[in-house]
Amino acid sequence: MSQSADPRSRLSTSGAPASASGQPFSPGVYARFYDMAPQEETDKAKTWMARGQNPIVAVSEAEAGAVFERKNQPDEYVLILPDAETSARVTAGGETKDIDGFTITIVPPGDSTIEVTGGGQVIRLFTSQSQDLADKTANADGYREPHPHIPPFKPWPEPPEGYKIRSYSLDVPDEEGRFGKIWRCTTFMVNVFPPQNGPRDPSKLSPHHHDEFEQCSLVIGGEYEHHLRWPWTANIAEWRDDDHEKCGAPSVTVIPPKAIHTSAAIDPGVNLLIDIFSPPREDFSKMEGWVLNAEEYPMPPELKD
Repeated sequence: MSQSADPRSRLSTSGAPASASGQPFSPGVYARFYDMAPQEETDKAKTWMARGQNPIVAVSEAEAGAVFERKNQPDEYVLILPDAETSARVTAGGETKDIDGFTITIVPPGDSTIEVTGGGQVIRLFTSQSQDLADKTANADGYREPHPHIPPFKPWPEPPEGYKIRSYSLDVPDEEGRFGKIWRCTTFMVNVFPPQNGPRDPSKLSPHHHDEFEQCSLVIGGEYEHHLRWPWTANIAEWRDDDHEKCGAPSVTVIPPKAIHTSAAIDPGVNLLIDIFSPPREDFSKMEGWVLNAEEYPMPPELKD
């Protein structure tokens, strides 16, 4: 996809970053789960976790019968079952639903249970408001202090019909002019990209940047090379070399604000990527038809045109 054809080229963050503010820039985070021991392990599940300032990504390899419980969960979290063969039973908010594979599900705050009924990969997304999980992440030490350029976390408005288990199929046909398959809730925006068969054309990349939020890119299939470049500040000691990091599956890359970045699939087979933002992105939310469940989760009133 050329930069001119990429729908992101219409957004305000598509060019070079704004002039440096004088604050140092944060490094990229590269958590290659396949190269590290799990952060949690039971007889039926192994779980790896990494974080950004706001998001926590937990990827589990789970057998049928594995159970994931949350007590007094402070906010909504997201369950992704990327494979059709995986399934689960979710109990939360006084209801229980059987969840098929190849779905994304939003789980209410409070007590909840996910029972895996068909084994496979189980992905959960939490915010750093879940301090118990933030402390377990592989890169917890890197976020003991807030990173610069990121505003304090603020959830988006509650759904008008109230919190409940909401599940959506990932089987959504591509549509010209729409970027990926995007869902949002009060805490997250998730963009599930269609499979990339073979390497991306290196002459058609899409470098861009974000001024005030991190991007968390989760590789669940194949391999990607993430390219990051930072602006210069007045202090040469704060300058950073470019990153060109190859990350297989599963892995989490956290791209900090201001860094110009683009990612390229490089595996000759099928490459699968999910982009994660916490809280939801304003620019994507304002693109007509991009957010597939926009009617259920309103934008903050101050962001509406």
